[in-house]
Amino acid sequence: MSTASQPEPAGAPIETLDALLSVLAASAVHADEEDVDLLDHGLQCAERLREVAPDDVELQVAGLVHDIGTALVPDAPDRHARLGADAVRPLLGARVARLVRGHAEAKRYLVAVDADYRASLSARSIVTLAAQGGPLDERAADAFSHGRDAEDLVALRRADDAAKVAGALVPGLESWRGPLAAVIGAHDA
Repeated sequence: MSTASQPEPAGAPIETLDALLSVLAASAVHADEEDVDLLDHGLQCAERLREVAPDDVELQVAGLVHDIGTALVPDAPDRHARLGADAVRPLLGARVARLVRGHAEAKRYLVAVDADYRASLSARSIVTLAAQGGPLDERAADAFSHGRDAEDLVALRRADDAAKVAGALVPGLESWRGPLAAVIGAHDA
């Protein structure tokens, strides 16, 4: 079991709220070639989701942790969504894990179905799109659109894309302790 001062090793499940907060806090050093570090990116994404889906705390939490796989295993853009989902599933539950796992596929879906979407991506997102397999083919895009959580995955993806504003003022990590605890408590119930 991890303590608050020791981030989880790469690939290990995150088992406590303090361990999760520790990994997220440590992600402030990972800039990943964007204008914001991973922590600020996650905080902005979660806040955007709080604005568009105020009653869906699991979706908001998924926004906060969606890139945790990159914090755990840098330089694995093709696997970061799966790694992140596997790491948070035991603590945050199946739905949050599905949303984390599916956020990269949502980008591939949107590139396939929205001609203007690719042009809106950051330079880093375009690079990672190639590593993640590029746009979905027509059949895969159709399956995605009819799949579980499709609308929430698109909302998460759009919040992800918009959450790259240097200097944006959003509530800090500690403000997410209550929502994270609520998701953990609901998952444990």
